[in-house]
Amino acid sequence: IIVGENGTGKSTLLEAIGALAGYDEAGGGKGYRPVDHSSAIDKSGAALANTFRGHWLPKVTAGWFFRAESFYSVARYLDQAALEDPFRPPPDFLSWSHGEGFIRFFEERCRRQGIYILDEPESALSPSRQIELLKMLQRMDQSGTAQVIMATHSPLLMACPGARLFRVSRFGLEPADFRDTDHFRMLRDFSNDPDGFLDEALYEDEA
Repeated sequence: IIVGENGTGKSTLLEAIGALAGYDEAGGGKGYRPVDHSSAIDKSGAALANTFRGHWLPKVTAGWFFRAESFYSVARYLDQAALEDPFRPPPDFLSWSHGEGFIRFFEERCRRQGIYILDEPESALSPSRQIELLKMLQRMDQSGTAQVIMATHSPLLMACPGARLFRVSRFGLEPADFRDTDHFRMLRDFSNDPDGFLDEALYEDEA
């Protein structure tokens, strides 16, 4: 699990790992190309991948690269691709609420052996839905057939049992405990004293 503040490079790192594993930068499965990159300005993930060397045993042949920001495009791509198969109905993830669509997607796509790269999967999920995802992650880990690499801002997901947590800093990736992250500490401080937390956070510049 990779954590860090916005802009520290978590998504770029996941893009690079995804490129090494054979996934499109916009997300999807092997061979998927749900987004046209021909006019893209930022290609830092692909550039970073050129500096990496990845090794997986066994060879990565299945899995998924999930990006919250491109979920709509990928879901539409899957629906369009399914129309070519008259014997299989489209997955239709977009007919559900945003969060329910995420959960249905994870339930359907994260069941097989493979590597799963998840970039901020909690973005549309309520706390209770994050617990559902946490249970899925634990089942994937217990299966022994799947590896998950995830970037998240959610303390709930950071606490996934058995996961190794790394914090992005100016020194690179550092091992960390979720209790030592700014995300957890801020949520803890708010829960312990909401009024005091808000007074300090909202009016600290006026002091």
